[in-house]
Amino acid sequence: MLSKLLLLLCFRLCVGQADGGRAEALPKPSLRAWPSSVVPARSSVTLRCGTPTRDVSFALRKAGSVWEMVQSPDSTEGQAELHLPDVKSSHAGEYTCEYHRKGNPHVSSGPSDALLLLVTGYFRKPSLQAHRSGAVTEGQEVTLQCQRPATELGPVMFALLKAGSAAPVQVRPSAGRETDFSLRNMSAGDSGNYSCVYYQAKAPFLASQASPRLEIRVAASPPSITLDYTTGNHIRLALAAVIMVIAGAFLLEAWCTQRMKDSRSPELEKPME
Repeated sequence: MLSKLLLLLCFRLCVGQADGGRAEALPKPSLRAWPSSVVPARSSVTLRCGTPTRDVSFALRKAGSVWEMVQSPDSTEGQAELHLPDVKSSHAGEYTCEYHRKGNPHVSSGPSDALLLLVTGYFRKPSLQAHRSGAVTEGQEVTLQCQRPATELGPVMFALLKAGSAAPVQVRPSAGRETDFSLRNMSAGDSGNYSCVYYQAKAPFLASQASPRLEIRVAASPPSITLDYTTGNHIRLALAAVIMVIAGAFLLEAWCTQRMKDSRSPELEKPME
């Protein structure tokens, strides 16, 4: 009997510890690059790790290397940064960040989603062109083709970039020397300057120069005019009825006038005595 009680007590303690561990679980952070995750060599980039949890310490990881991130003192939430000046090919690669509560490093969050940092300028630039020409209207689809020069690089990936965006618009594998990017249901917010790069699909993730920019302007669609035949017929029938009523009124007035004249005629023609 005593052994059963001890087993039951041990089971409850284990369950309580497991529940406590789950209660301590921390949500994974987000990792962003500013101004973009695709930057030219010798430029600078800032990696930002953020979480709604405050009073935590951050760490950045890349292929086994760990950097401590500096926490932003004026941030209302947990946020830390790592500034990389004068980026080069060795900075390219996949990064993740994580954090733990200060004073309790044994309870850490899971890693963020991986961020691929590309450093451009190591291969010749590709070309970017649209399959269709002319104005683009809201709601239409635009297909852009990125084509790299005839060089043998092995497997490569293509990234479509938009000026002002911190991350690629789309990433696609190559189909030979080129690939197509389909931009569906275009809106006015999609207007801007686009370019593309290609890069090695595996480490060291070297990337090409960016293609010349291609400007896309999306015009507002004209208001659609739909002809409702049922409503039109009703309007025409109503107008015809009004015209018939007016015509009937005129005919009735003419008939009444003629009757009055006819009723007065005999008295006028009666001979004088």
